[in-house]
Amino acid sequence: MRKIVSLFILLMTASRLFAEDGYRLWLRYDKIDNSILLQQYRNNISSVVINGSSPTIIAARQELLAGLDGLLAKKVPEAKEIKNNSIVIFKKTSGFPETIGVDYTALGEEGFAISTLKLSSKGNAEDIIAISANTDMGVLYGVFYFLRLLQTHQSIQHLSVISVPKIQLRILDHWDNLNRSVERGYAGISIWNWHTLPDYIDQRYIDYARANASIGINGSVLTNVNANALVLTKTFLEKVAALANVFRPYGIKVYLTARFSAPVEIGGLKTADPLNAEVQQWWKKKVDTIYQYIPDFGGFLVKANSEGQPGPQNYQRTHADGANMLADAVAPYGGIVMWRAFVYSNETPTDRFKQAYDEFKPLDGQFRKNVLIQVKNGPIDFQPREPFHPLFGSMPQTPLMMEFQITQEYLGQATHLVYEAPLFKECIDADTYAKGKGSTVAKIIDGSLDNHSISGIAGVANIGNERNWTGHPFGQANWYAFGRLAWDHDLASAQIADEWIKQTFTNNKTFVDGVKEIMLASRQIMVNYMTPLGLHHIMGTGNHYGPAPWVNNVGRADWNPVYYHRADSIGIGFDRTSSGSNALSQYTSTVSGPWSNLKTCPDEYLLWFHHVPWNYTMRSGRTLWGELCYQYYSGVDSAKWMQQTWNKMEGWTDEERFRQVKMLLTIQEKEAVWWRNACLLYFQTFSKMPLPDGYEKPGHTLEYYKGLRFPFAPGNGGNL
Repeated sequence: MRKIVSLFILLMTASRLFAEDGYRLWLRYDKIDNSILLQQYRNNISSVVINGSSPTIIAARQELLAGLDGLLAKKVPEAKEIKNNSIVIFKKTSGFPETIGVDYTALGEEGFAISTLKLSSKGNAEDIIAISANTDMGVLYGVFYFLRLLQTHQSIQHLSVISVPKIQLRILDHWDNLNRSVERGYAGISIWNWHTLPDYIDQRYIDYARANASIGINGSVLTNVNANALVLTKTFLEKVAALANVFRPYGIKVYLTARFSAPVEIGGLKTADPLNAEVQQWWKKKVDTIYQYIPDFGGFLVKANSEGQPGPQNYQRTHADGANMLADAVAPYGGIVMWRAFVYSNETPTDRFKQAYDEFKPLDGQFRKNVLIQVKNGPIDFQPREPFHPLFGSMPQTPLMMEFQITQEYLGQATHLVYEAPLFKECIDADTYAKGKGSTVAKIIDGSLDNHSISGIAGVANIGNERNWTGHPFGQANWYAFGRLAWDHDLASAQIADEWIKQTFTNNKTFVDGVKEIMLASRQIMVNYMTPLGLHHIMGTGNHYGPAPWVNNVGRADWNPVYYHRADSIGIGFDRTSSGSNALSQYTSTVSGPWSNLKTCPDEYLLWFHHVPWNYTMRSGRTLWGELCYQYYSGVDSAKWMQQTWNKMEGWTDEERFRQVKMLLTIQEKEAVWWRNACLLYFQTFSKMPLPDGYEKPGHTLEYYKGLRFPFAPGNGGNL
């Protein structure tokens, strides 16, 4: 009987080990199902030779051996001497022969080379694959790259790979609170269990570090930008240090959010004035303490004087005064300060679009060298589509750091499949014309346009404690895409999608082609059924879930959707030309010129910049009202197409995730209909025009949609 029970437990354990619940992300090292390719790989990989014994090299060794064992379905031995068809991983300074034709100077601190070589060893010419770098971290990045080649069924016969990150600081921002709630989090509670830290190290922390290292992410801000000063106390610093110890072998530095009023709240001071000597000394001592716990602490992320957060303006000081005080404190340790530019004031009557530019542009050149200004991709707030932020190209003396939102606050949250790489690329590839043609946002954030010595990009994480990390299985693709673009912003959305699908699901061509088509179309589909033609910020207040273009009773004007769409009996849209708020003047004339003219403004930005009459004739030949209806209805039709396409994938992947995505796409289609009906019924009260012939009539009245309430929608907790 005992044997039967033991066998049952063993079988149940095995079942759990192989469950396709999404936990493994894109690091699935299952046996390659192409028999011809599998044999080729086996023939080319006979052993592994590893030089070095640092914690990072040990991590690289574990990853490579586990990956090869799983993908090749055989035990690949580790050898001390190079043999034919060995994989050799080494750091340049490890004593391994350097005559392999690699320019190590070009690799820098994190780059790597992967080369197929014939190497003389004891009189023999051995075929080997060399993964090399200047540093241990470069080696680890190279190992992950090599495993990706195998996972995606690439040839490894004639490798000559040089890969160097284009941006130095590639950081995830966690909006996680100390009570484990997550602001704008849609995948459960925080993965950081502060209660059991520092003594209990969850395996999830290690796998989090592995996943980030595999895509080149090298920093993690652990706490919410709406900061709690307690994280800077001894009790929590011990816990942060435990996480830092886990992350360190994977090249990930920890950062914390600094609450500007901390000297008052936990330090017993009467002021947090950045020019006060006592305050400056308090921060220096606090930083000294932090570095005692975490010698490689990265620095601070700060949200100040925004949406109720304290800051230097409480003391009639500037953002530069506040940022420089903290920068001086961390500078002796090589730390940085990331100061968010997301500031706007209810007391400032100007267009919210303009306020960050007006606030920060005059401060260009006044920040310390270790300060980066962290700017959202667009001027309002992570909308489904925004023009690039006018600060990009406007502060040449200051390093600007991109802030994207990976978590889908305004993109259907965790019930919608929306692949964000096209959104990221749309901004990164935009040309600011700051120094003539080719002055792209990418060249600004990687520092190359203005020769900055420091560069950075941040993504607001979509990670929680749900088994599959991101809630929606396809949310993983956005985490993956952010990391890949942070490393190399020249990558195409299609290539990244292709990689992710093959690693996460299967290399089957039918599946890959079908799913990639869904992914690449998904962002525009969502824009069509939520905010077409440049509509923006028309979602429900507080939880930001669902449509609510009618809201006009929130305390401050620019938290009300009516502030942004400005629908009236004449038309709809926000006039930001010279006849309106003149926000377009913040861009170069080459950019603003086409946008300023109603006839040349692209349809996707039309209502961002113009108040357009309902009967205005669009490029399509339809009236504005007709085009608005067309976009909303086509968005719903496309959401149905996504369902139909996914349904054809049954049998090409595992049943568990197939069913999960199928159910979520059903929710997405229902919510697309909700968005379409609620918005068109509301805007119809202004246009006074009927729906065009042939369109399905809304199933409910406008009052029905206005009456919907969602008091427990996930991710609520204030605007960010």
